[in-house]
Amino acid sequence: MAAWYGDALLELPHPPGWTVETHLPSTPPPLAHDDLVRALEHPVGQAPIRELAAGRRRPLIIVDDLTRPTPADLVIPIVLRHLADAGIPAPEVRILLGTGAHGPAPLAAVARKVGREAAASCRLISHDARRNSVPLGRTSYGSPVLVDREVARSDLLIGIGGVYPQHSVGFGGGSKLVLGALGRRSIVSLHYGHPSMAGSLNIDNDFRRDLDEMSALIGLRTLITMHVDADRRPVRIVAGDHLRFYREAVEFSRTRYRAPAPGDADVVLANAYPMDVSLTFARSKALAALAHAGPAASRVLVAACPEGLGHHALFPFLNGPRLERQRHMARKLSVVRPATVPGKVIRRGARLVRRGTRPAPDARPVQGYAGEIHAGPHRPVLLHAPAGLAGPLPAAIPGMELVDSWEGVLARIAQDHPGRTRLRVAVYPCGPLHCLDTGEEEAAAPPAHQDQVRRPTQPQRAASAASPTPADVTTER
Repeated sequence: MAAWYGDALLELPHPPGWTVETHLPSTPPPLAHDDLVRALEHPVGQAPIRELAAGRRRPLIIVDDLTRPTPADLVIPIVLRHLADAGIPAPEVRILLGTGAHGPAPLAAVARKVGREAAASCRLISHDARRNSVPLGRTSYGSPVLVDREVARSDLLIGIGGVYPQHSVGFGGGSKLVLGALGRRSIVSLHYGHPSMAGSLNIDNDFRRDLDEMSALIGLRTLITMHVDADRRPVRIVAGDHLRFYREAVEFSRTRYRAPAPGDADVVLANAYPMDVSLTFARSKALAALAHAGPAASRVLVAACPEGLGHHALFPFLNGPRLERQRHMARKLSVVRPATVPGKVIRRGARLVRRGTRPAPDARPVQGYAGEIHAGPHRPVLLHAPAGLAGPLPAAIPGMELVDSWEGVLARIAQDHPGRTRLRVAVYPCGPLHCLDTGEEEAAAPPAHQDQVRRPTQPQRAASAASPTPADVTTER
């Protein structure tokens, strides 16, 4: 637990009468340093970075922020060596932490992400979506493309990120990495202008296609994608043209991190690691298994929350501005496009019809777009944020009870099941990475034969010389 803040092992002893089923992901063994080097030497669909960088003078690396577990610090030194081979020394390399709507982070947080070598030698930038963004046009969906000024000035854009389940676009990664460098108006347009904000694992949606167009306009030239195991160690890496390999990377996530729903388990425990930096993101990323627990089940969320409550500008939790509900509605109205109104009316009508044939709304909890759980008759979530690790947290948390000791959690579970010593327990050790098998995901998954993600029709921001195409290589052990 405590990703980026110690990555410590937490032992949670349980009573002898418990039958515990732990749903570990079926990931390959961790990669060695040489595996990472080989992946960058053999990118998919393009030449290595040292060749792409020939003649360039203003390279910029975008990395996802600390809310994502991507170990960028392991691969950035390799990228810097490629750039040095092209005659670009580290002091001329800029690295931007793509914070998106999460708010700018202190440079100390950027340093954690990029590692000591880069922190000491490169120029570090923490993106601020409210400032220093420049317009680059609009996509065919009408979305404005505003991007960090430093990204717009670059002549070689390199991305480093991961592929994780994500409620708005099915999975993160790929072109979604550029969202972290967008201006606020672009972020609002993406999140409120598309109907895919439904929590499915389907990547064949307009939100994703809009992002593909944005990444082309911005000039995302090459991308390094990593998968991690339950201990945040890299187990898979692919580099190159993300439109060539992204669907395969999603399929890896969909199959290797698949886990069954908890069924009739008496206790369901979800660990928010490796996305447990704050309560806002632990709640947003790790509640799926708890949302599918039975009404009588005890539900436990383990989250270190070293940054305390955390912040998301679009979907705040307990720290939103005054009149946040009204602001939320205003953002939705600000991106309404006339061509989308009939579809919205039809979808709204279909939802009303379906409601008339469904059981009572409290029959089972559902997970909303930002991790919201409507509990109905279900027990509150026991939030175990170990004392000494967690930052400042509110005393009262809707839908949750804060328990700072494991002994306290066990006592609460015993109260939930009086007189019972034999309990069935389902454990999800890396909740944000799990692709929960609820039956809904099968319908959301695109057919295996479907073409690759559509290439954007918008012109690239800056054309570059064609590069030789080596054989596709995916490093996996």
